[in-house]
Amino acid sequence: MLASAIADAIARATGSPFSAAALTPIGGGDINQAFSIGSGARRYFVKTNHAERLPMLEAEADALRMLDATHSVRVPQPITSGMAAGQAFLVLEYLDLRGSGDAALLGEQMAQLHRVPHTRFGWAHDNWIGSTPQMNAWQHDWIAFWREQRLGFQLRLAAQNGYGGVLQRDGEMLLLRLDALFDGYVPAPSLLHGDLWGGNQGYLADATPVIFDPALYVGDRECDLAMSELFGGFAPEFYAAYRASWPLDAGYAVRKTLYNLYHILNHANLFGGGYATQAARMTAQLLAQIR
Repeated sequence: MLASAIADAIARATGSPFSAAALTPIGGGDINQAFSIGSGARRYFVKTNHAERLPMLEAEADALRMLDATHSVRVPQPITSGMAAGQAFLVLEYLDLRGSGDAALLGEQMAQLHRVPHTRFGWAHDNWIGSTPQMNAWQHDWIAFWREQRLGFQLRLAAQNGYGGVLQRDGEMLLLRLDALFDGYVPAPSLLHGDLWGGNQGYLADATPVIFDPALYVGDRECDLAMSELFGGFAPEFYAAYRASWPLDAGYAVRKTLYNLYHILNHANLFGGGYATQAARMTAQLLAQIR
């Protein structure tokens, strides 16, 4: 049984007996199934997916450990991962989160995270953005990285999924002219959360900020800020505190559309719907800025 197998894995990982007869479903996830598992006063958060998704869950655990090692912002602690009853699972520390808290502190902590020094862009291994593979081969040239491993990859995937026409025509033109959006701006390699939208942050009862579900890599810090604005945005105090800690370049106002185009293309490739049309509008908007 899945619950008992996961309980046994928790006991081995923590060195303390743990038994549970059932997993309690938790709503909200699009990619994984989410549960809590408890025994007495101890409680953990569990993600499950198809067996072949184990590397995706292990990459998430690796990213959380890396974020935690920066001592910048709170993340849930990974406990264990593995396979049981034909399913992959990841067990995390259970955190009772709420929707509001010290947003200014989160802004300061994200600026601290982004200042973790790196010398090039990418990551030690590829990972996932949602359930889409995310390429992370190391590169010193940020524009080339974004052209090849972010926008170019998503545009090719969109073509395979039947999104051609204007999106591909304008997308190819944008790839050729990316340099124009970086005139006078050379981003520093920053450690990124990588998927920093409102659904991937919360607060403990004492208002401490928490971030989770990372798609970690080293990139332009503007990517995290742009993603934070994409689906409703964070509290104004977050942006004010971030800018006070590390001001943003004036060109961010245009580049945030470029960086969010990656996520909208990914949503088109994952979920379809109107995301491809939105991506085409964003691409045309960017081209209008550089014509």
